[in-house]
Amino acid sequence: MTTSMDPRCPDATAGVRPRLVTRALLLRFVSMVGASASFFLLLPVVPRYAEASGGGGGAPGVATGTLMLATVLGELATPRLVGRFGYRLVLGGGLFLLGAPALVLPLSAGMAGIVVICFLRGLGFAAAVVAGGALTASLIPAARRGEGLALVGIVAAVPSLCGLPLGVWLVAQVGYGPVAVAAGLVALVSVAAVPGLPDREVAAGPSVGVVAGLRDGALLRPAAVFATTALAAGIIVTFLPLAVAAGSAGVVAVALFVQPLAAVVARWFAGRYGDRHGPARLVLPGVLLSAAGTLGLALTGSQLAVLAGAAVFGTGFGIAQNATLTQMYARVPASGYGTVSALWNVAYDAGMGVGAAGFGVLAGWTGYPAAFALTAVLMLGALVPARRDRTAGPRTSD
Repeated sequence: MTTSMDPRCPDATAGVRPRLVTRALLLRFVSMVGASASFFLLLPVVPRYAEASGGGGGAPGVATGTLMLATVLGELATPRLVGRFGYRLVLGGGLFLLGAPALVLPLSAGMAGIVVICFLRGLGFAAAVVAGGALTASLIPAARRGEGLALVGIVAAVPSLCGLPLGVWLVAQVGYGPVAVAAGLVALVSVAAVPGLPDREVAAGPSVGVVAGLRDGALLRPAAVFATTALAAGIIVTFLPLAVAAGSAGVVAVALFVQPLAAVVARWFAGRYGDRHGPARLVLPGVLLSAAGTLGLALTGSQLAVLAGAAVFGTGFGIAQNATLTQMYARVPASGYGTVSALWNVAYDAGMGVGAAGFGVLAGWTGYPAAFALTAVLMLGALVPARRDRTAGPRTSD
């Protein structure tokens, strides 16, 4: 028999929204900011340091390529580590691997040492984002998952928005050594927040490994859609400064700020809308807006078109970020959160890397405007899995 005070009674919680921001989530924000700030502060700095250290013209690409390769490999391996050692140990270890090698970067003048440091930091960042992402999902009420992930996206975006330009500016002011030490310390200090976080719990439902996730269309389809939008994100960050006419550096700087800002705002509204109406409705608009924004960037000679394209792409990208991640978490039990975090982050990083590498080759044949236009057409291919995913119907873990 149930009463109105019994939590099993449907009327007991009717109309009551569960609390979103808790002490555990605030502590998670500390570790999240520490990881993101450390990563993005050095992201534009290490390639320049590698070149300045005598690595040659190819050194920047080697440094960044090593970092991203290690990140993808680490993301694929982290769910198994979380299953064995729990959230706290893997998250703390990831922050340590991200921070400690940065402290010795000023002592590594040779290219071999820089590559090793990049590889270790990539593994650390992967462990931090995948273990941290799975832990974050467990801290957010299912009824407010979209809104919670949007809030998480805002917190994670601030260090990237500030860290990228700040790292370049600080190097010009104080040199590479102090910037590397600062990036290392911010990750190591944030380890102090990890013991206050909950560790792995015995989760209901079967274990969902990465290989099983790659075979599951319900997870693979939204991951593929997001990877397509991430492909354009890597292109814009890498090639927009080169594609826009000389003398328009100010426009490029504004566009590269407008794009992530629009993504953050769109992610927030998408999260609130998705909680009320379902995230599946947002995936197609996210793809279409992303492709339209990329197409607008083909007009590289028009400053207005570049700014508008960056804003439209950022809006679509933010919508796709929230909608696909919310869908994927809703389709697994809590035991599969680590796998979802890994697959989504792999889609993000691999999409950006493949996009940047492929666009460079394509633009060499066609020129930048045509390459942006062809990329926009290619992105429309994501409509196929997006439409199939929508007509297949939802599969939830609840």
